[in-house]
Amino acid sequence: MSGLRLVAERTGDGAGQPFLDTENGEELMHVQPGTAIVLGNRSPESPGTLYITTKKVVWLSDTDRRKGYAVDFLSVSLHAVSRDPEAYPDPCLYAQIDNGVEDDESQGSTDEGDQSSDISRITELRLVPSDPNQVDTLFQIFCECAELNPEPIEEEEEEHNWIFSADQLENQEAEEEESEWMISQNSTHSIGRSNGDHDLAHNVLQLQINDQRFEDAEEMDSDSKNGHH
Repeated sequence: MSGLRLVAERTGDGAGQPFLDTENGEELMHVQPGTAIVLGNRSPESPGTLYITTKKVVWLSDTDRRKGYAVDFLSVSLHAVSRDPEAYPDPCLYAQIDNGVEDDESQGSTDEGDQSSDISRITELRLVPSDPNQVDTLFQIFCECAELNPEPIEEEEEEHNWIFSADQLENQEAEEEESEWMISQNSTHSIGRSNGDHDLAHNVLQLQINDQRFEDAEEMDSDSKNGHH
C-alpha cells in the first residue's frame, strides 16, 4: 500500500510499539521519543514517539493509543533537513510522500480544518524532535534506510535495458569476432578462396581456357601420328 496510512494496532503495554514484519527481515533502527508530527498543512499532533525500521517510518501518539501513522520508505520520494524559519518555525525533517495519486486529485486534502480528509492523500509531513540536535541524526538514518529500499525495476524496463556492463560488452565483441572468423572460413570455395562472384567467374573461365588448350594439344598430337603413317 503506497502513501501514508493509519496505525491502529500496537504491541506492548503503555503507549506500545509498532508491529514489525520480522518474518521478512524488518528490524528496528532508531527510536526518537518526544517527536511531533505535522501532516501537510495541519497543526502539529501532540508529541509522540518516532520509530524508524528498515522498511518504514512509524509515529505513535503518547497520549492516544488509537492514533498513529506509518509510511513505507518506498513511498518516501524525498527527505531533507529544514531549518528555514519561514518554511517552519522549528528545525525538522521534511519528507515528501508518493501516494500514487495525481496532484490535482490530492489538492484540498491537507487543509488544516478538514479533519475528515483521507490520510492516504497527504503528500508532505514534518518530523519535529523536541531536541533540535537530533534532526541530523534522523536525516542520516533516513538515508541509510532509503538505501535498503531501492525502487523495484519493472520487467518492461529490464527487457529493454540497453545499458551493458564491461563484461557484457567484451562477451559481445568476442561473439562478433567468432562470427566473422566462421564467415571467413566458410568463404573458402572448392575452386579456391573466393572474394566475390567476379573472382569465382574468373577462375571458372580460366579452367575453361585450360580445357580448350588440352583439347587442341590432343588434336595436334593425333594429326601428327596420322601424318607419319
